[in-house]
Amino acid sequence: MAKDKTIYTCTECGGISPKWLGKCPHCNAWNTLIESAAESAAGKNRYSPQFQSLAKASEVIALADIEATDMTRTPTGHEELDRVLGGGIVEGGVVLIGGDPGIGKSTLLLQALDSLQRAGQNTLYVTGEESGAQVALRARRLGLDGSRVLVMAEIQLDKILATLQATRPAIAVIDSIQTVYSDQLTSAPGSVAQVRECAAHLTRAAKASGVCIVLVGHVTKEGALAGPRVLEHMVDTVLYFEGDTHSSFRLVRAIKNRFGAVNEIGVFAMTEKGLKGVSNPSAIFLSQHSEPVPGSCVMVTLEGTRPLLVEIQALVDSGGPSPRRLSVGLDKDRLAMLLAVLHRHAGVACMDQDVFVNAVGGVRISEPAADLAVMLAIASSLRGKPLPKGFLAFGEVGLAGEVRPAPRGQERLKEAAKLGFSVAVVPKANAPKKPVEGLTIHAVERIEEALEVVRSLS
Repeated sequence: MAKDKTIYTCTECGGISPKWLGKCPHCNAWNTLIESAAESAAGKNRYSPQFQSLAKASEVIALADIEATDMTRTPTGHEELDRVLGGGIVEGGVVLIGGDPGIGKSTLLLQALDSLQRAGQNTLYVTGEESGAQVALRARRLGLDGSRVLVMAEIQLDKILATLQATRPAIAVIDSIQTVYSDQLTSAPGSVAQVRECAAHLTRAAKASGVCIVLVGHVTKEGALAGPRVLEHMVDTVLYFEGDTHSSFRLVRAIKNRFGAVNEIGVFAMTEKGLKGVSNPSAIFLSQHSEPVPGSCVMVTLEGTRPLLVEIQALVDSGGPSPRRLSVGLDKDRLAMLLAVLHRHAGVACMDQDVFVNAVGGVRISEPAADLAVMLAIASSLRGKPLPKGFLAFGEVGLAGEVRPAPRGQERLKEAAKLGFSVAVVPKANAPKKPVEGLTIHAVERIEEALEVVRSLS
């Protein structure tokens, strides 16, 4: 056996350097090279012949001459999970799902495997963190009595690959990729080299055999997936499990999907019998006020293909010499910019006030279409007067005070009308040519116009 050779691997891009450097020579990131031990046989590549490439080699052919066919999808039996995956699992697809400990990753995947198994699909659950008895106890708590899902407690890569080849499941879950190790490397399980190596072999096995493999990944304290960033580039789909462990609601968000829409979300509720899909997620993000209250404004945001109604709450209170600006679920830097625009163009001054803004339900809103709702909620809280009942607003606000259109405005308005909202303030460019039944629409071009409309309605 060849002598171990020390290499240095970048935690960001997965690049390898023969010596330690302060800056990665591949991605130029600082202090990302860590030491690992690589073991190789002389004159022999450690990749075995059966895993030489992710796809079969083919002759050079014009793009127009390639016959493109839609991917066959198998529904998992959970509508919200299928929505995030793009319709279901794909043969040979590799999915990476990450989230905080105890948020429900293993629970959801075990439920999905049971549904697929009962539908006649061969399934395999590989656990590296629990024993088979622990998995069986969880299945009983979830009410999955009599489940025929195959379970294997193993962390050695070669044994897992041999089992995949022997059982030929339609879908296999590896829980988790950080526990799997290869004998061809001397570094510990969970190291950058091990995670990259094991993920590469499993990805090649999925493409060669047509097995859909789901990799469960740990996350860092910052919430990012642990391990090399190249792991996310290898797989076809990256899902993030989000939500507060103190709340019963969970969000599964697609960050990358080669077979479907990105930024799609699935909404689940944690119950005694596991995770259940939420058919009307807008109800989660809307507080139930008996009467309108100051500082509350509803907006329609887009998450993938789904319009969601979210309540934006603002609280403006007397501050000290250094007033605070705090936002939850929204960009705090954008909040500071909106306060400046509100002062300059609408005459609403908050320089001596503490301003707190929150998106109800733990949802994170990244699109600028929330600008108008945030500013109207702040103005409402400052004046101490609530917005009209059944009121909503959306639109981006620029530094010059103009209200810019939001994408797919018609769908947003239709969703609002369907849920019983009666008054909307929207950008002029989003005003529909035909009236929306049950919805009175006020189209505005500037922020001061929007505030004037609100004052006339109050």
